[in-house]
Amino acid sequence: MMPKKQKINKTPRRSEVSGTLDITRSGLGFVNTGAGDSDVLVRPSDFNRAFHGDKVRVQITRDGMGGRKREGRVVEVLQRKTVQFMGTLRQHAGRWFFLPDSDKPMPHFVLEEAPAEPIDEEGKVIVKLVRWDRDDRRPIGELVEVVAMHDLHGLAMKDILMESGFPLQFSDDAMEEAARLSDHISAAEARKRRDFREVLTFTIDPVDARDFDDALSIKPLPKGLYEVGVHIADVSHFVEEGSVLDEEAYERATSVYLPDRVNPMLPERISNELCSLRPHEDKFTFSAVFIMNGKGEVKEHWIGRTLIHSNHRFTYEEVQDIIETGEGPYAEEVLLLNKMARKLRKDRFDKGAINFSSQEVRFKLDETGKPIGIVVKESKESHQLIEEFMLLANRTVAEFVAGVRVYDKPLPFPYRVHDQPDEEKLLPFIAFARKFGYQFDTTQPDAIAASFNAMLKAAQGTPQQHVLEQLGIRTMAKAIYTKDNIGHYGLGFEHYCHFTSPIRRYPDVMVHRLLQQVLDDKMLVDKKMEARCKHCSERERAAMEAERAANKYKQVEFMMDYLGEEFDAVISGVSTFGFWAETVAHKCEGLVSMKDLNYHDDFRLIESDYSLVGLRSGRKFRMGDAVRIKVVAASLEKRQLDYEWVPQQAKAGQHASPEQLQEARAGQTKKRPSKGAPIAKKLANKRGKK
Repeated sequence: MMPKKQKINKTPRRSEVSGTLDITRSGLGFVNTGAGDSDVLVRPSDFNRAFHGDKVRVQITRDGMGGRKREGRVVEVLQRKTVQFMGTLRQHAGRWFFLPDSDKPMPHFVLEEAPAEPIDEEGKVIVKLVRWDRDDRRPIGELVEVVAMHDLHGLAMKDILMESGFPLQFSDDAMEEAARLSDHISAAEARKRRDFREVLTFTIDPVDARDFDDALSIKPLPKGLYEVGVHIADVSHFVEEGSVLDEEAYERATSVYLPDRVNPMLPERISNELCSLRPHEDKFTFSAVFIMNGKGEVKEHWIGRTLIHSNHRFTYEEVQDIIETGEGPYAEEVLLLNKMARKLRKDRFDKGAINFSSQEVRFKLDETGKPIGIVVKESKESHQLIEEFMLLANRTVAEFVAGVRVYDKPLPFPYRVHDQPDEEKLLPFIAFARKFGYQFDTTQPDAIAASFNAMLKAAQGTPQQHVLEQLGIRTMAKAIYTKDNIGHYGLGFEHYCHFTSPIRRYPDVMVHRLLQQVLDDKMLVDKKMEARCKHCSERERAAMEAERAANKYKQVEFMMDYLGEEFDAVISGVSTFGFWAETVAHKCEGLVSMKDLNYHDDFRLIESDYSLVGLRSGRKFRMGDAVRIKVVAASLEKRQLDYEWVPQQAKAGQHASPEQLQEARAGQTKKRPSKGAPIAKKLANKRGKK
């Protein structure tokens, strides 16, 4: 094979690049352009009013020729990651200064106006960045909130939201705009919509839900057919494009769900009142309506704006009880819809969808927000009933729009896409699965999906089920929003979008608006569609990171009451610096450090086996293995749990083979995770060594 030519950096000295500024604790900044080339070093004197996490434009002041690091200076802040900060106030010489809490170097703010009430200088406040113009020596801030210090739980959650760039409040203008909205249904508006108010309709949601953004209706038709409606809150009726409400919803792009609160994309006036499909109220909806037979086969569909009147509000638990007992309100209709959903689900998997199961953890909180218990949520038939009809609606809308052409080109549209597995991640996983007897056909994408499903079905109930599912998911690409429709590999759909949750996802609002343009035959080509999709994908990732951080905080908070106690656990990750273990009872993950393990033996990482092997004893710790751990430390500040391994007699399969021992002794694994390391190391890097 011919050696690859070395890529020479031909960047002109005065060229400009854009990227995200990462400021280290030492004060140096690095701008990641996302283009695959090296970061650009930016010194503190060249930040030019940029903060950590901001998107910036950088002028290159020194190129990367001769092995040197590229350097540059910030010439423009393109987008702020965070505009609200938590910290303390200090008064000096008649002015109020704000000192942000941050492990990154940050300048002190000057308050534009003095606090209206006396301030405890030891207390915490939230300040919003108002401006930092060229003539301002320091950033100018506005006091938003004085934080109640007794609410430590709430303090931590707010801090996590702000770290991820989510504002805690809506502007006064947005709140005023929301307050002016009316739920009145005029005769003129009603004539524009298909009326479902006399059709049996109900919602199915979690017991603690307050915003109901989807409903199902069902009506029998002649010849054994049924009209099934998937009705979605018509947010676009209330939120006008370009309005203050719309701009603030776009900036958030998603609601964020933390253990004790929701940081909504839209004010509660919209999400919990006007657009919430509450029972016994007339509501504006956007619907996908299907003519189906009792076997769940779709004969035809209709898409458009509607009016509904929900007859009943179900919880998932109530619907599950009806499915299991055959008794309850509207039992006949619920059971029929469930039969249809089961058929839709079977067809999906038969056509290539991958059947990964997932577990969600929910915290039981006391009145102060402290976790007092942890519940593992299971996906039951009641959840799958709603899931299948939402998937059907999303796919149908995407298929409909995919056929639209404007000037002989596809209409720019926010598709939800999921790429095929990356070979670099897939091959190590296939080799690992083969050790358990599972074979993969990699001749084509459909065959890979079928192999995944066969493995997941065969592994059900086995000791290796959890690790195979966990590692298998990590081989998958991340789903994103884009105008380039490459299909959704995991769902097995050629066309897919998000249509069913406009209260909590901005792409769904975009879909509703574009869909109405198509129905009205007044399509507008949005040249910024891809940029909007990228923004929504980035905000979605930020929300997921915030949710993970909040869950980790609550795990640490919960386990603080169990310091010194022992628990059964399962190894959930391995690295050169130890292994992670997740308690069976609570699903709380902590690190058993290599320093602790090396008291017992000299352990080495075997990348190909996702395991740590002791050179003297041959004792092996592999992902998915059962272990006994002791809780030895819990740091809320670092959101980190430290466990200690409790030695027990090794079970069958928990000793290394002679070949693995030879590999470990030969030092074939690297001491540090490398960029090209397989999944186990990449998992370790994602968790981060604190």
